[in-house]
Amino acid sequence: QVQLVESGGGLVQPGGSLRLSCACSGSISRISTMGWFRQAPGKQRELVATVTPGGGTNYADSVKDRFTISRNNSKNTVSLQMNSLKPEDTAVYYCRVDTIFRAYWGQGTQVTVSS
Repeated sequence: QVQLVESGGGLVQPGGSLRLSCACSGSISRISTMGWFRQAPGKQRELVATVTPGGGTNYADSVKDRFTISRNNSKNTVSLQMNSLKPEDTAVYYCRVDTIFRAYWGQGTQVTVSS
């Protein structure tokens, strides 16, 4: 059974940095796009960033120039480097991995930006 395991969330002050990581366990194949989404209290889940197998990236306007997504195709991992964090970045962050068959979601990791 495939599981996505996220790590790296936590509490950070405004202007600080965090790095989120997501690893796939179990038998997973034909991975296409990998990405990160987030959901703040009372809001809908939104796209943060995605990366294709070839390295093409897409970012939400609100995180451009602050966040960087990367992936390791040989290890089936995806990471999100978050710099210059703002209080409005506070949310539960979810990893998502798409295959040609279906999409998989992680359980979420809390990121809180507060002084």
